[in-house]
Amino acid sequence: MKQETREAILALQKLYPEKRSALIPALHLAQNEVGYLPQEIQNEVAALFGIEPNEVNAVVTFYDMFYEKPIGKHLIHVCKNLSCMLRGSDQLMGKLCQKLQIKPGETTSDGRFTVIPSECLAACDRAPMMLVNEKVVGPLQESDLDHLLKEADHA
Repeated sequence: MKQETREAILALQKLYPEKRSALIPALHLAQNEVGYLPQEIQNEVAALFGIEPNEVNAVVTFYDMFYEKPIGKHLIHVCKNLSCMLRGSDQLMGKLCQKLQIKPGETTSDGRFTVIPSECLAACDRAPMMLVNEKVVGPLQESDLDHLLKEADHA
């Protein structure tokens, strides 16, 4: 990790009564630098907080906004919460992955797309929905997928 990122993390810690409260924003800073959070980076963050690396890894693996391996240029989060599931998000994810020839959680071989099943994306009124390159999209139908991929790829 770059020295400026380490310094930013240490500065973040001073903004909270308990420095551990800065862990999630610190992980975002580290991930923004590298693009994902490999174990070496998690270890560095743990050292800055004076905690065990497994504590950092528990946070990284709990939240689907953190990635332990490189992700594609375009990130697609598919909501899998109840509202979206009842309106067909499982089928949409299946078709999307079929079109991209990957499984949920994987990245296409050309590195263009990563599909992440996500718990709740807080847009139940748009169910079934996705977060595509940080843009809320929905309600969606299977017929929307080709256009959605094309639009994402040109963003």
